[in-house]
Parts: sequence; structure tokens; C-alpha cells
Amino acid sequence: MTVRRHRLQYALRLCAVVSLMLPGATLLAQEAFKYRDANGQWVFTDRAVSPAAAAGDTISRVHEPEALHIAVERSDTASSMQLIGVNNCGCVVTLRVSIVQSDFPDLPKGASYHATLEPGARQTVVEAPRPSGAKADLQFVWKAALGSPQAVHSPPRPYRAPFAVGATFTVSQAYPTRITHVTPDSQYAVDIALPDGTPVYAARAGTVINVRHDSFRGAALPALLDQANVIEILHDDGTIAVYAHLHWDSIRVRIGQRIQLGEYIANSGNTGFTTGPHLHFAVWRNSGVADVSIPIEFAGIGGVPITPATSMPLTAY
Repeated sequence: MTVRRHRLQYALRLCAVVSLMLPGATLLAQEAFKYRDANGQWVFTDRAVSPAAAAGDTISRVHEPEALHIAVERSDTASSMQLIGVNNCGCVVTLRVSIVQSDFPDLPKGASYHATLEPGARQTVVEAPRPSGAKADLQFVWKAALGSPQAVHSPPRPYRAPFAVGATFTVSQAYPTRITHVTPDSQYAVDIALPDGTPVYAARAGTVINVRHDSFRGAALPALLDQANVIEILHDDGTIAVYAHLHWDSIRVRIGQRIQLGEYIANSGNTGFTTGPHLHFAVWRNSGVADVSIPIEFAGIGGVPITPATSMPLTAY
């Protein structure tokens, strides 16, 4: 079924912190809010500017010491204010910051600012002089997309079916079927009917940039859209493979680890927004402001490429 990126726990493992500061103060992290926009993408803000950003959607912590941390922080001096992007992810990240409400003449309501951050970077997204008088109010939301916007999908071979060689399982949903794959990040995703606990193997080599392993709930409930256990692997061409709905505490990889084609990475499960056990597999490309899924092919007999289709049997070679 569809998987939405929760950029704290399920991307999600991303600490989205929006900071407000007084002039000359030290940096203070505040509670943030998250909600999905009309395209299904996660938006982060320091205030509940959307009815969807209820108290139950607040972000206050990450789950692991090694978790990804991407943030937009506000820093004030006596003369100016900066919004600073922070990228402690192992890949390039693009940020889009949108102004919701502003007392800064140079930052009008509705304006958007973009920045591309290299791994480990901390850089100013936008800077504006402070207006004279009382403390200037600023409300903003931001989106993050992982991977380089210049990435070109160029796999060295068709993807390996992500289960044991010689095994055959049914594709339960693939493009153009879009029963639950209704957002850009899931349009070309492939759902494979793997029983709970089936070993999952890497469909392509790459580097782990994100994991979640602590969710044990699964049901067709909107509240569980961001509760899937997941592995995200960055490929050498800048695209990202997503393995989702994994079994509770079965993940055998860590962030920063180099993974080889066919390596055992986890077990399939039934976590997150799902009607039953299966593996949700997708490859994402950064479109500039969001991660979007792209068409893929699996390797058939002799490496012949096979386009996945709903209800087809898929065999790993």
C-alpha cells in the first residue's frame, strides 16, 4: 500500500526542528508540527498553521542516536534574521521554505526560498534585515527532499526481485493500478505479497541513509501512514530505494552501511498503513522539492528486464 515519508520517524528518522530566537540568544530547539499538503508531502512548521497539524502530530524527538537530522532553524542578531538549513543526512538534500506570516518587509507572505545542501552542510537559506521596534514575528513551513535534484536514474542492470533467489511471489499492486498508490512518491511503487517474516534482500547496491525498526502496528488506518518500518538506500546514481512495511525489529543494516546487491537486509512485515503483510518497494528521485517514484524493471531469466504488473507472479533471479 502507499507509504508516506514521516521525516522524523519514517524519513522518515528526521528531526525536523524549527527554532525561534531572540536577538543574541543561544540556539533553542522547539517542538514542531507536521502535516501533509495537497500532494501528500510532509510539511514541517513551528506552529499549527493547518487544521491537520494537530497536537497529535507534534514532533519532539528522534528514535536513535544515529538518526538523520534535517532542520530549518531561525537565528536572530540585533540587525538581521537568518533561516539556516541543516543537513546531517548522508546524502544531498533540497529544502523549500515558504513564508506563512511575516513582519519582515523583505520576507513577504507567500514567498518561497530554495536551497540545496551537501551532506553535513549548514547554510543560510534566506537572510533579512530586522525591522525596528518590537520582536518581529515570522511563521514559515518547510519541505525537504532527499537526494540530488540532478540525479539521473541509471541502474547497471534491472533490479533484483527483493526476496530469495528462485522464490516466486505475486505483485499485488503496480503501475498503472493506483488503489493506494495515489501520491507522487508511490505512483510507481511495487507491492509484493510477501508473508510476514519473509527475508528481504537488496534489489540494488547502495548506502543506507535511513532506517526505522520500532513500529509493530499495522492496519488500514490513516493514523498509521507514517508508522511503517523502513530502510532507505541511496544508489550511486543519486536515486533512493525504499523498502517498507518491514517486520518489527528485523532490520539488519545501519545508517552509513554500504549494501551489496542481494544482501539480506530485513524481513517483510505488516507495519504502517496496510491491509496485510507485504513489501512496498519503490525507487525515488528528487524532483527538486519532493521525492517522486520512478518506473523500474526487475531482472528475469538471463537478466531480461521485466516490467512489474498487478497480479503477475514475480520470480527472483
